[in-house]
Amino acid sequence: MNAKVNISNRAGASFPVRRMNFDFDQVPEYWMSGSAGLTHFMTALSALFPDGEKLFIDSVRAVRHHPAIKDNEALQKEISAFIGQEAMHTQEHVGFNQSAQKYGHDVTTLEKRTAKLIQLTRKNFAKVVKPFGMTQEMVDLTATTALEHFTATIASELLRNPHIQELMTDDTMSYMWFWHAVEENEHKAVAYDVYEEIFGRGIKAYALRNTALVVAMVLIFLAQSSFVLRLLKQDGKLNLKELGMIYKYGYSPSKGIIAGMVGEMLAYLKPGFHPNDLDTVQLLKDWKAKLGL
Repeated sequence: MNAKVNISNRAGASFPVRRMNFDFDQVPEYWMSGSAGLTHFMTALSALFPDGEKLFIDSVRAVRHHPAIKDNEALQKEISAFIGQEAMHTQEHVGFNQSAQKYGHDVTTLEKRTAKLIQLTRKNFAKVVKPFGMTQEMVDLTATTALEHFTATIASELLRNPHIQELMTDDTMSYMWFWHAVEENEHKAVAYDVYEEIFGRGIKAYALRNTALVVAMVLIFLAQSSFVLRLLKQDGKLNLKELGMIYKYGYSPSKGIIAGMVGEMLAYLKPGFHPNDLDTVQLLKDWKAKLGL
């Protein structure tokens, strides 16, 4: 594992901010089991993260001084640690994306398209819900709450699914993804708690967060799938063999990472749901020990 790790908990939150510094220079082009398809699947996912996590940070930071939470010392500490962890995720995924770019895979264009998609969606969604008294800040925080559920769910599936873990054959990349997965579950409730404290648990808040989840999942599926196809086509690897490997890795009912997420994703739609209802305490304890965190 090529990374320097510095762990800080100066914020006094329930989880630390770990300062990572991965060296991606020795990562092979097809770092995931030698497969272009599997590697590009993860690269396409990574292309969504820098601007996606910027949205997470900005949306929580924009409301942290709201009267409903500004004096909540415990939640403010969680917010600070949340921002710190997400900033590190952004930094390391930018580094990973640049390493893929060096091999000639045009991830920069995918990042730019992600940024445009996020801005277009958030602004148009805000226009649609404005007549219902919903502000841009509410829309952004709602989107973050929904997307945080997605990232925590895909992360927990990664930490549980041995088939997927076995395919991550490069030490640096596997450690980076496992570290990211641990932290997504450590802070999975922060945006949700902020959302509920500010906007409550009423029917409007419930309807908005569920609508946001459905819209977000459709857009992520379309964007990430189009990114995978674009990377494969540019690489001359768009063929049935690679597509078959992607299907087995991502969507097959028995082993696929996306298929394995369905139950936990649907749990979000339940009235009264809270992210901590999905217990990952022992899972995180085991993985933090395994990763030396």
